[in-house]
Amino acid sequence: MAGTDGGLDELIERVKAGDEKALADLFSSFRERLWRIVRFRLDPRLQRRVDADDILQEAYLNAAQRLKHFGGDSATSAFIWFRLIVGQTLVDVHRRHLGAQARDAGREVPIHGFGDAQATTTSIAGFLVADLTSPSQAAMRREAVEQVEEALDRMDPIDREVLALRHFEEMTNAETAEALGIQQKAASIRYVRALGRLRAILSKLADFGGESDGGA
Repeated sequence: MAGTDGGLDELIERVKAGDEKALADLFSSFRERLWRIVRFRLDPRLQRRVDADDILQEAYLNAAQRLKHFGGDSATSAFIWFRLIVGQTLVDVHRRHLGAQARDAGREVPIHGFGDAQATTTSIAGFLVADLTSPSQAAMRREAVEQVEEALDRMDPIDREVLALRHFEEMTNAETAEALGIQQKAASIRYVRALGRLRAILSKLADFGGESDGGA
């Protein structure tokens, strides 16, 4: 695995020349980050049925099939290219396992721009509520998710996607800007604004959880 920018640059040049071994090494260097994306974007109904590592393996095979279309000129653009393929793979996984329900549930994974706004809302809400409630509190979880989704839906769609990429997918500001096709300064401003909204949502959710516990 390449651990330096220089090493990544060398791998990228080899991948551009059609080196499959270099593609495997480059994918491996991003694997942990891509795994987090899969966990974040995977439909909650599939969390126990589909293994994130299996999805990544499928994504790598898809990347290998598209080797001649590799478009990375830097570590940032290479990562965005892999993320695109992981996103497309996730769409395929959702359709295979959920059929028509995949689209009905709004789980199309954002690929270009801010993509499917409902998918991002659902992913963020699921992560936030999972951290603050236990699986046994089913009724409380449903109500909490509804409240969080309602609050997220009031955010600007691009702000919400910037929040997802920066805070939950842990992408850099440069990566976020490239993925969304906006300027880095704009991405930074939107992230600060979105974090403020997130803090307000978390504050209300914490109050909600405390009231529910107190009434149990």
